[in-house]
Amino acid sequence: MALGILCPGQGSQNPGMLDVLKGEPAAQDILDAAGSVLGSDPRQLVAGPPQNLHRNVIAQPLLCAVQVATWVALRGDLPRPRVFAGYSVGELAAYGCADALEVDKLLEAARLRAASMERACAESSGLLAVRGLIRPRIETLCRSHGVEVAIVNDHDRVVVGGLCEALDAFEHAVTTLGASVTRLPVGIASHTSLMAPAVEEFARTLAASDLRDPTIPILAGIDGHPVHTRERAMSTLSRQIAQTVDWASCIDGLSEMGCTLLLELGPCNGLSRMVRDRRPDLPVRSVSEFRSLTGVLAWVGRHIH
Repeated sequence: MALGILCPGQGSQNPGMLDVLKGEPAAQDILDAAGSVLGSDPRQLVAGPPQNLHRNVIAQPLLCAVQVATWVALRGDLPRPRVFAGYSVGELAAYGCADALEVDKLLEAARLRAASMERACAESSGLLAVRGLIRPRIETLCRSHGVEVAIVNDHDRVVVGGLCEALDAFEHAVTTLGASVTRLPVGIASHTSLMAPAVEEFARTLAASDLRDPTIPILAGIDGHPVHTRERAMSTLSRQIAQTVDWASCIDGLSEMGCTLLLELGPCNGLSRMVRDRRPDLPVRSVSEFRSLTGVLAWVGRHIH
């Protein structure tokens, strides 16, 4: 049995996202440390106004903190993973899980990433999930409406990003053709050329950080290939801010790396659902689907033996 670990991105924050970590001392230590970067205790944030959870400068470091906290609480009782794969900012979180960034440095990098992305485009922008049209058709419509493919989840499932006015026109066009459309709760056009000014800025942030070679390889979101070195990590993490994330290739890459079991760190099960749709033969669950970490370990244990 070879384990792969999945780290989700923005949009999955919710008031119950810390419930499974209650009573886990190692996880609480990570959450305590996150307060200084977030400006507030994570437990207070999730109990507060829901809109705060979707502010980029809070959402990105918060998600990184939750995923590292979950991983720290679980890793002593899990087999060593074959590989990590992260979706959008989840890719950055994966480097914290793979011991390539100390927690405080990871969270600060996530905060700076979010801030640089917000500065990159002053106009209102966002993301739109589209399902039910093949990618070539969507790309043609994107060019016609001045938006871009931000994330490829499968051959007929993509996320499109752009300025809000352009997204409105694009949404009308694709729904007329029968596609299913969902507005994502992310207030920036991540992984599109609108974010280009943030690429070099974040590259400088990573260069000045104590980023190390990951102890476990991490799949690059832009191509699904494993990353083993600090140099390639700096390149792929910065480029993915303004470049299409190929999550479909990451799912395929998990299989190519020999994974026979996948665990998503939460706080949702979106990546697990995408894996089930694309690779129904590959067992996958999210921590968020269990009431306790004991349940998570029991499920993994059934697949080990």
